[in-house]
Amino acid sequence: MNIGSLWQGLVGDRDGPGDRIVPPTGITAQLTLFSAGAMAFLAVFALALALATGRLADRWSAELAGSVTIRVSAPAADQEARIQQTLSILQATPATGTPRLLPQEELAQLLEPWFGPDMPVDALPVPALIDLPVDGDFDADGLRLRLEAEVPDAVLDDHTEWRRPLVSAAERLRLLGVVSLLLIGAASAAMITLAAKAALAANGQVIRVLRLIGARDLTIATAFVRRFTRRAAIGSAAGTLAGMACVALLPQTNAAGGFLTGLGFQGWGWLLPLTIPVVASVVGFVATRWAALKMLEAVR
Repeated sequence: MNIGSLWQGLVGDRDGPGDRIVPPTGITAQLTLFSAGAMAFLAVFALALALATGRLADRWSAELAGSVTIRVSAPAADQEARIQQTLSILQATPATGTPRLLPQEELAQLLEPWFGPDMPVDALPVPALIDLPVDGDFDADGLRLRLEAEVPDAVLDDHTEWRRPLVSAAERLRLLGVVSLLLIGAASAAMITLAAKAALAANGQVIRVLRLIGARDLTIATAFVRRFTRRAAIGSAAGTLAGMACVALLPQTNAAGGFLTGLGFQGWGWLLPLTIPVVASVVGFVATRWAALKMLEAVR
């Protein structure tokens, strides 16, 4: 191997350092490209999970906090009078909207998942349900105490028992998405570090020759950093585009309305995955630089 061409490629050519010292093909190149692409692909889905569960938590919290339900259960002879009395109290309650008594058709829809579509709701002792829109200044405890005093048959449900577990579950899923992103970044750094060390070990003879002619460790490390950073950027860019394409094929929220629909990006959120190749390049740069300098120092 011509030492002069190695040195010229190391210090004088713009793209020479990586091309002259780091092998352009082989297991290290394939491993770096594959690992960067695979991790970027997974990062897209982890990011989509974190954003989607964040939207889900906000939507559940807003929907359940935007209204309360009053259940009126009294003897048949007194039911209508208790309903009208409850409606009068609700209409005079501050920070509330117009109360609405749910008709039998809506009650049947609420009970259908448990009793089926053929259950005669009219024949069941189903309590009357009143939906009451509220805002942020609504005093649930005050209304509950007034109903207990004036209409003991009316029970206020502010959805606290339902809202807290649902929002907590969504928040934990969002945290899981964030943790997954951190683990993916750590795994990417580990894979790139191993690939860089393998490339350094494979080029040990070239490195020794370069040291003999005066090359500094920082200059030699720069050659590996440039090549592996470029590989990490190319692999992660391909993985990100593939991940975004797969996310775009997932069912939308309005397609089925279920829990697992809408797992994707909305609006400006589609720009966030484009930061993954940038982050992968930074991870590749830091991991390769650290691995190269440490290894060169160890074999000195």
